[in-house]
Amino acid sequence: MEQKTDVEAFKQFEHDGWEQSVAAYDHLFGSLTTQMIVPLLGELKPAKGERLLDVATGPGYVAAKGLDCGCIVSAIDISEAMIAKASELFPHGIDFRVGDAESLAFGEAAFDVITMNFGILHLAQPGKAAREACRALRPGGRFGFTVWAQPELSIGFAIVLRAIESHGDSAVHLPAGPPFFQYSTREHGIGLLTAAGFASPQAHLTHLTWRLPNADSLFEAFDEGTARTGGNLRAQPENNRERIRRAVREDIARYEIAGSVELPMAAWVYVGNKVS
Repeated sequence: MEQKTDVEAFKQFEHDGWEQSVAAYDHLFGSLTTQMIVPLLGELKPAKGERLLDVATGPGYVAAKGLDCGCIVSAIDISEAMIAKASELFPHGIDFRVGDAESLAFGEAAFDVITMNFGILHLAQPGKAAREACRALRPGGRFGFTVWAQPELSIGFAIVLRAIESHGDSAVHLPAGPPFFQYSTREHGIGLLTAAGFASPQAHLTHLTWRLPNADSLFEAFDEGTARTGGNLRAQPENNRERIRRAVREDIARYEIAGSVELPMAAWVYVGNKVS
C-alpha cells in the first residue's frame, strides 16, 4: 500500500540530502541532466527579453542557458548549498535565491516561462508546485518540466534499484514521499499539467547516454550525488552498502566500453501553456 506523504518530514529530508550532495551531483550527474536542457528549452522557446524562472535550479544549469537566450532570469532552490554552487558557477546576470517550489515568493503573472529540470521528482507536493507555476505565469506563459522515464528505459536507475532491492535492508526508514516514477508515463505527466490549469499539454520522450568514468561511478553518483536514493544508500548498514556496491559493479560491466561506462537513459519533457 502506498504511504501517505509526510510533507514536512519529506521536504526536510530532501533539503538535507541536497545540502550534502552538491559536489558529486555536479561532477557525476551534471553531464546527464544537462542533456535535457536543449529538449526542454526547445519546447518552451524562451525569447530575448522574456522573464524566465528556473525552479529547483540545482547548480544553475538551465538558468544559465536561459540567460544565453537573452531572458531575464531568476532561479530558486530549496538548498542553500545548491544556490551557493550556482552563484559560484554563474556569478553574473542571474537572480539566484533560496526558495520553495511549492510556495513561490513571486506575484501573479511575474514570468513568461518557468522551467524545472528533474526537480518535480523531489517535491512533497508536485501538484501544488505545478499550480504555483501556473499562478506565477502571465496568461499565455509556458511551463515545462522533465522527469526520468521508467527504470526499464533508464538503466542507471534499474541497476541501482535492483541492487538495493536484492541486498538492502527493507527496514531502513525514510520519510514518505510521492512515488519517484509517478510521472514516468505520458498519462500522469499530462494529467499533472491539466489539473494545475495548463492548456494543450504535450509530452516528449528523449533517449540519452550517461557516460561515467568507471564501474564504481554509478554507485558513487547515487550514494553521494542524490537526496532520495542516496538517502536510502547512506542509511544502509555498511555490510549492505558493500554488497550493493558489488552488485552494481557486476551489473554495470556489460555497459563498459574501453574502461568507461555508457548507460542508456531516457527522460520525459512535459510542457503546458497558461490559458490566456
